[in-house]
Amino acid sequence: MQSVLAHLSRLPLDIARLALWLVLLSALFVPLERWLALRRAKLPGRVLAMDLGWYLLNGLLPAAILGMLMSLVAVVTQAVVPSALAATLGALPMVVKLPLSVLIAEAGFYWGHRLSHQIPWLWRLHAVHHQPEHLYFLVNTHAHPGDIIVTRMFGLLPLYILGLAGASLSGAATPALVIVIGTVWGFFIHSNLRVRLGPLEWLIATPGFHHWHHTSAGPYNRNFAPTLPLMDKLFGTLHLPPTWPAGYGLGEPPRPDSD
Repeated sequence: MQSVLAHLSRLPLDIARLALWLVLLSALFVPLERWLALRRAKLPGRVLAMDLGWYLLNGLLPAAILGMLMSLVAVVTQAVVPSALAATLGALPMVVKLPLSVLIAEAGFYWGHRLSHQIPWLWRLHAVHHQPEHLYFLVNTHAHPGDIIVTRMFGLLPLYILGLAGASLSGAATPALVIVIGTVWGFFIHSNLRVRLGPLEWLIATPGFHHWHHTSAGPYNRNFAPTLPLMDKLFGTLHLPPTWPAGYGLGEPPRPDSD
């Protein structure tokens, strides 16, 4: 109950934070998506209003629920995970801990995302994210809150289990940074930017990489990694041609268990 009240008390501050982020994101992406647009499109007002609604909802609800869930996870893992492991990894300097945490969380995010295409009830949640037929930066948050919560849980749980995250202030900093990095990069890979990075696309996700995940014409179920295409290379789901998809959206959505 106290946790719920604490989140409610921070609500005005959280809304102000989201408004500031929206201003900064718009100042960056709106001009870029005009100068370097992959596809010219004028969004109807109702679509923009819906995407702004998703942005606000998903900037508030998943974080509040995950905060409570992760607090519980931190307590449980502290009781069952060997203290030596948690102490060793938790004591790593941030310059080592953060890249290691990003790599481990990326593997979790990859499998959480991939399973959301394979398990029917997860697909029903995740399909909301695949509805848009035009990609631009705000599509990053066009998603069901339950889908975001499940995927983030896959990425964050290993950090708590291994002792890279915990209930302390310093322990909470690592997962928070992982989420911030992933979210900011998510706006970039969903953007309507005609950006290709050549060989670097095998190392870091770009719009050219992620747009193929949203194709409406296939191949389906490719490019699940949010940041590191290496995960798709390792698990056989990488699709990185020099071309761009012909269109986006659900189209004829694949069955959850299909390739």
